[in-house]
Amino acid sequence: MEQFVVSARKYRPQTFKDVVGQQAITNTLLNSIENNHLAQALLFTGPRGVGKTTCARILARKINQVGYDDPNEDFAFNVFELDAASNNSVDDIRSLNDQVRIPPQTGKYKVYIIDEVHMLSASAFNAFLKTLEEPPAHAIFILATTEKHKILPTILSRCQIFDFKRITIKDAKEHLAEVARSQNIVFEDDALQIIAQKADGAMRDALSIFDRVVSFCGSNLTRQAVAENLNVLDFEVYINFTDQILENRIPELLLGFDQILSKGFDPHQFIIGLASHFRNLMVCRNPATIVLLEAGELAQKLYQEQAAKSSQEFLLQAIDMANTCDMNFKSSQNQRLLIELTLMQLASISFGGEKKNLSNT
Repeated sequence: MEQFVVSARKYRPQTFKDVVGQQAITNTLLNSIENNHLAQALLFTGPRGVGKTTCARILARKINQVGYDDPNEDFAFNVFELDAASNNSVDDIRSLNDQVRIPPQTGKYKVYIIDEVHMLSASAFNAFLKTLEEPPAHAIFILATTEKHKILPTILSRCQIFDFKRITIKDAKEHLAEVARSQNIVFEDDALQIIAQKADGAMRDALSIFDRVVSFCGSNLTRQAVAENLNVLDFEVYINFTDQILENRIPELLLGFDQILSKGFDPHQFIIGLASHFRNLMVCRNPATIVLLEAGELAQKLYQEQAAKSSQEFLLQAIDMANTCDMNFKSSQNQRLLIELTLMQLASISFGGEKKNLSNT
């Protein structure tokens, strides 16, 4: 039986061209190599799972390939990776300083990748200062961190800093589509949209979630199956709730909310999602702002249909009321009642705020 390799490792980019969502940084690094303008100390900073260590490894291989005969040589002996989370003492850095002095046996540079560099102790940082400021000509340091603010200013001032951004939902979805096609997996556009949103800007997380839902769904990823597996409230839930709000169907709203609670969903996340849904309807009302809607094909169609039925006055009030409920949620003594009251008030907007009998539909 062939061993399973997780997608985050299997599809790890091997060239700068393959890196998702970081074109500005990869282009800068490529130009620096071509123009022989690469700094000897680089700091890659940004959220987890966006390609910092991957870009460091690609850069380490790329700078040694310039003018070298064998294109298949990966220069593994020239690349040294140090995990600062577990090697953060002064002795570890002194050992590194001693090693830096030895020139490479093949290729032009020895590259030192120090991951999670913010975990180094203050004394280890100080021991590293002199080497970082005046490294040998054959040494290049690439520091990677998710928490730049924890690094000493004296270290930051000696590095060329590259800020990696979060991966956009659009870029993550396109990359997941390529991965799915390479594995002959049939997918719905909205299914990948849910995965990309759940990943929250981290490509590694998106691929991990993708592996999980493929294990659940097999070779056919549907929106409903993915939403069920990830335990997220689908946009269709909010579409139905808004229809009931627009029609002042208070009993159905209360029963629907009770059903959501019985399935184990967080009521706070529900009201946050409802406020976001009203915002999405608002941006759908104007062709100029529809580009702000991050949704799949089916979702966009349903949003536009519902936006046509919703007045701008209703949506402005609905966003304000849902947002107020969100802000008051933590301090409320009866959080369920707070949301139920908000739903009833929302249902009364289109009816001039008249009091309704809960037995009427």
